[in-house]
Amino acid sequence: MIVKQFKSLFKILLAMVALCACGDGHRSLPKFKLIPGEKFVFNSFVDCNMAEAWVGDTLRIFPGKYGEDPVWGDARDLKFASGKNADEVFSTPRDQFVSPSLPSNAAPGTPGLHGAVWFETVYQDVRDASGKTLYGLYHNENYPQTLPYDSLTGLGYRHENWPEGLRGPQSAAAVCRIGVMKSLDGGRSWVDNGIILEDTQPNLILKPVNTSLTFAGGVGDPSAVASGEYLYIFYGEYSYPVDFSATAYQDSTEWSGQCISVARIKISDLDQPQGKARRWSGTSFSRPSTSIGVPVKSLQIPLEQGGGAASRAGQYHWGPSVSWNEYLQCWIMLMGKVEEPKWKGSSIYISFNMNRDLGEADNAVEWSTPQLLLTKPGRVLWYPSLQPINAAEDIAKKYTCLRLGQQARLFVKDSEANEYSSEFMIQFEK
Repeated sequence: MIVKQFKSLFKILLAMVALCACGDGHRSLPKFKLIPGEKFVFNSFVDCNMAEAWVGDTLRIFPGKYGEDPVWGDARDLKFASGKNADEVFSTPRDQFVSPSLPSNAAPGTPGLHGAVWFETVYQDVRDASGKTLYGLYHNENYPQTLPYDSLTGLGYRHENWPEGLRGPQSAAAVCRIGVMKSLDGGRSWVDNGIILEDTQPNLILKPVNTSLTFAGGVGDPSAVASGEYLYIFYGEYSYPVDFSATAYQDSTEWSGQCISVARIKISDLDQPQGKARRWSGTSFSRPSTSIGVPVKSLQIPLEQGGGAASRAGQYHWGPSVSWNEYLQCWIMLMGKVEEPKWKGSSIYISFNMNRDLGEADNAVEWSTPQLLLTKPGRVLWYPSLQPINAAEDIAKKYTCLRLGQQARLFVKDSEANEYSSEFMIQFEK
């Protein structure tokens, strides 16, 4: 009798364990630790997330900036480096980077590419066995000079009450958008498929309210991952969630619509993406691509803990970098934290999403409360990313910043030193 009761109890306990294990969202959060190492400096100008892919047996990375910029000057620094492993790529001498063929800027008021672009994620078309078909999601910045307001489309910006930019009273703040380019030759040449997410003039935050010396509004710094038939785009939101009015402005209202947000687009729509993306509404992916969505609530810094509006230099998380971890079987997000005007912040944070399928229910927004990963008081830290190492597994599985294993290298930009480097490995435990 006692043996039978014990067996019955044991079966019940096993069933309870199995039930907990089956529900992805109910697993315990992973543990992590930083392991100090010799400093590893990337020999390139970096002002963005890492965009990379394996083309055959070659890892290729696309850092840098390209295009017109009336405040900082036009740029031709968007180049790529290639190698047989991550260390080889990150050790590439600056003069050995290759300039891809990119579309020219169009004249203001005409269709085409406007402003400057930074590649921040590469999606590799799995239908192409050669690995050469790439979609580059880019961060795009414009000003009223480069993208003047068009009354017919409602797109573009009016040069009225425009906020100050990073370079002083005579400089203008930018507005960011997110677009996509396509390459059929492994990233050696690109065509522009257009903008997929943008905020419009009514939601921009202008003088005298906007005093942060950052953006006038917009969406930017995307990190995109594939789940099912969709590409999920995590990005920073910097606009006012309702029509802006300086007289009706409230800090708490701006805060409620900002931080890291998410949208999605069908992978099959990337060739003709305009108007196809949908933003998270709070319950579903139903908001249009030019409408303000609802941010990931768990990633917002509460007002009572110092959180606040981006245009008023409140504290907020930004610059997401998302990856799937094969060892943990979950998603990982790194992010920065703005603590003062001009994007100043000295800490990097980490968050986990235990749901494999981002398309089910509200799985895409079920991120854990950010935990401190790295802090360097007195420094300004931007664009964290996890990168593969030279382990045999990482090379054999062709890991990139979008898919990694138990160990990875942590890179981050020290903005004041203008240096993108790694001083730590990160190790995860289940």
